[in-house]
Amino acid sequence: MTNGMRKLATVLLGAMIFVSVPAGAQMYSDGYTFLKAVKDKDGDTAMKMLDQPGSTIVNARDITSGETGLHIAVSRRDATWLTFLLGKGANPNISDKRGVSPLMLATQLGFSEGVQALAARGARIDVTNDAGETPLISAVHRRDIAMMRILLQAGANPDRNDNSGRSARDYAQLDGSSSALLGEIERNAKANAGNQPVYGPAAR
Repeated sequence: MTNGMRKLATVLLGAMIFVSVPAGAQMYSDGYTFLKAVKDKDGDTAMKMLDQPGSTIVNARDITSGETGLHIAVSRRDATWLTFLLGKGANPNISDKRGVSPLMLATQLGFSEGVQALAARGARIDVTNDAGETPLISAVHRRDIAMMRILLQAGANPDRNDNSGRSARDYAQLDGSSSALLGEIERNAKANAGNQPVYGPAAR
C-alpha cells in the first residue's frame, strides 16, 4: 500500500468514526437517560438528574417522537409521576412532533385526573393539534361528557374552530338542539367577553 493510499484509508476511517460517534453518544445522552428513567419509573436516577444545579432535563424531548416525560407519564395514566414532574417544573405546553400536547393526550385517553393536574399547572386549555382540534373538540368527538365538563370549567372555549371551520359547539349541535353534549356546553361554558371564533391551529 502506498503512502497516499494509507493516508486516504486513515482519513476515511476517521470520517467513519466521526459519523458513528453521535449516534452512539445520543443513545446515552442525558436526555435519553432521563426519559428512560421516567419510562422505567426509576425515581432515584430521575431525582439525581433533576437535582443538578441549573438542570433543564425535566423538559428533555425524545429525538424521534418529540415526547417529554409528561407525555410518558400521561400515556400510562400515571398521576404520581405526572404530579412529580410538574412539581419539578416540567412545561405542560410542549407538544410532540405530531402537535399533541400532554393535555390533549390526557383528554384522548380519558385521563381526567391528568387533565386536572395539567390545567392546574398552567397547561393551555385550547391548545390545538396539527388538525386545529382542541381538547374540548376531542372530548366532544369521544362523547366524553365528564371530560367536557372538566375542560369547560377550566375555561375551554367551545367556539374555537378547527381547521375545517367547526367548533366544539358545532359538533355538539350535530346531535340536535336537545343533545346531552350541547347541554353540557350550555351549562358549563364560561362567558368570555369579546371572544371570537378562531380559525386554524394556535401557535405552540
